[in-house]
This record gives sequence, structure tokens and C-alpha cells, in this order.
Amino acid sequence: MHPRTPPHAPHPPRDLAPHIAPNWYASVMGTGIVATAAVTLPIHLPGLRAAATAVWALAAALLVAITAVAAVHGRRRARPHADHPVMAHFWGAPPMALMTVGAGTLTLGADWIGERAALAAATVLWCAGTALGLLVAVWIPLRAMTRQAAEPDAPDAVFGGRLMPVVPPMVSAATGAALVPHAPEGQIRLTLLLGCYALVGVSLLAALLVIAQIWDRLTRYGPGPAAMVPTLWIVLGPLGQSVTAVNALGNAARDVLPRPYAAGAEAFGLLYGLPVWGFAMLWLALAAAVTARTAGATRGGLPFSLTWWSFTFPLGTCVTGTSALAARTGATALEAVAVVLYAGLVCAWATVATRTVRAAARGTLFPAPPPPVRAGGRVRADGPLGPVAPATARN
Repeated sequence: MHPRTPPHAPHPPRDLAPHIAPNWYASVMGTGIVATAAVTLPIHLPGLRAAATAVWALAAALLVAITAVAAVHGRRRARPHADHPVMAHFWGAPPMALMTVGAGTLTLGADWIGERAALAAATVLWCAGTALGLLVAVWIPLRAMTRQAAEPDAPDAVFGGRLMPVVPPMVSAATGAALVPHAPEGQIRLTLLLGCYALVGVSLLAALLVIAQIWDRLTRYGPGPAAMVPTLWIVLGPLGQSVTAVNALGNAARDVLPRPYAAGAEAFGLLYGLPVWGFAMLWLALAAAVTARTAGATRGGLPFSLTWWSFTFPLGTCVTGTSALAARTGATALEAVAVVLYAGLVCAWATVATRTVRAAARGTLFPAPPPPVRAGGRVRADGPLGPVAPATARN
């Protein structure tokens, strides 16, 4: 006899559109980075490019599917998601998903659709992602500032997801560097290059401010609820992506900037990249230790939610950043680290993707997002991310 499903068991809703929130685009980011990071590796294994191209196609299909479903109620759900104290920050995921798929289209998609079509698609996705990313980078922090002016959050409410709105410009810089050689020579190419460097500043300085807040929160209040611990890995995103961006832009500057600035741009990739890479490795060790400690101290292990996709894209940026430094220096140690990090990325992606498919099939990832509930001055945000109430208690 087959066990009967309890009547109260979750199940996938027939109409998914109201249940798809911006954080679902993290699955596109996490899948796409597996493909694009493979291209940057210092080693070339047989079949790796073909496998990476298939993963890129999967990311593209996910992007189309999620966007199509979300578009049904997109305009009606956009404002509630922006007002949600947790979900609002994940509006940074859609633009990054667009540009991640676009980067894979340029480097891998040409094998299937041709170079001309791949360049056109990558350009459209980059332009759309950059425009949306800049909008989000202003819109979401502004809403947070004005909301907190009237309704201040508890000091331990800071979490890794607050980086999401300010990271997209950094992704624009890293992926835009690949478009520079394809831009028309002259002022258009120069403007694109300089614009990408400016985008590094837009994202980097804002990200450093948020990272300092996260560090302060960790030392004062601990990692917080177990469901939010995976978001600590998001800190790796702006760090690894900035190393990737400055090195990619340094390569692109060779034929664009006059001397000595072209040589300086290449040197900056190394002189900036290595110290930031070192801090990224420190944060990677801390995040891994906190995650393992929380999982061991939590009954049943770390609770699964879409925040687990934080284990993928940020780690992938560390792979691309390490590969860029390895190419810049020729250091075999960095080449080895890049391979090890990529192996970890593949394992993380396989685990999270499998758990997501299982949870989606059971319907546990499709709760109706409720309005924020404020009690005792604390913000509780249950919904598509799972229970994620900031708390001062240490795990």
C-alpha cells in the first residue's frame, strides 16, 4: 500500500504566477555561473565546454520560464515585493540573471546559435540588465532609507541579502568588459570601457558599506536565524566579481586607453585583485565555518529554502576572479585554487538544484507571500524565503 498524503500537505499551486518572487532569479544566476566559470578555468578537460554549454542553455530556459510566469502578475506583485523588508533586496537578482545568461550567450551560445546572433543577444541582455540594475541600485536602498527613517529596524536585522541591490552594477562591469572589443572603435568603445569602470565604483563602494554593517552585526549578535545563514555567502559576490571585473577591464583597455593608462589598467587588476581575493578567501572560510556550525547546532540540519542559492553564484565569482588572477600571474597555485573552487561550485549547484526541484514538486517553495508583520519593534518576514525573523539570540 502506498502511504496517503496528509490533507494538509503542501502541494504546487495551479497558478504559480502569484508565488514567483524576485529571489527565484537566483536559480538562474547560480546555474549560469556554473557555465561561465567553466570557460575561465585554466584547464580544459574533454567535454567540459559541451557540458558548460548545456548548463548555459538550462539557465537561459529558466530565465525565460521564470520571467514568463512572473509577468502574468508582475506589475501587481512588484510593489508588495518592494515593500517587503526582506524580499525587496532580492530585486537585485533579475538584472544579474539577465547579464549572467548574456555572458554565457557570448562565450558559449555562439557554438549553437552563431557568433552574430550570440553577440546581439548578449548585447540586449547586458543593456537590459544594466538599466534594471542601476534602477534597483537606487530604488531599493532609497526605499529602505525612507522606510527606516519612520520605522527603524533592529540593529541585528542586517543580513547578506542587503548586498543584492548594489551588486548588479559590478556584474555589468564584469560582463560588459567582454563587449568592449565588439563595440565600434572610437568614442563608443571608449565610453563603454569608462562606463564599466564607473560601474565598478557604483557597486564596490556601496558594497563595502554594507559588508561593514554585516561584519558589525555578526560580531555583536551572531549569525542570526538558521534560514538566513546562507545569505552570508552573498558577501563573496561583490568581492569575487570585482576581481573579475578589474582584470577583464584591464585586458579590454589594451587597445582602448592610451599609454601609460592601458598598462596601468592591467597592473591595477593585479594590485587590486590579490588583496581583495585574500579577503574573499577569509570570508569564504568564515562563511563555511558559520554554516557548518549552524547546521550542526540546528535540529534537522540547515533548513532548506531558496536562500541556499547563495551558495552558488557568489562562489562562482570567486572561481572567475581566481582564474583571472591565475591568467594574469601564471601562478600554478592560483590555478589549483580555481579548479578546487570550481569543483566546490559544481557540488553546491548539484545539491541546491536537486533540493529545489524536490521542494518545488512538494509545493513547499510556493507559499503565498504575506505582508510584513511587525511585532515588538522587530520585523518578521515569512514567505518565499522561509521564516527569516531577525533575532538577537546566537545559534
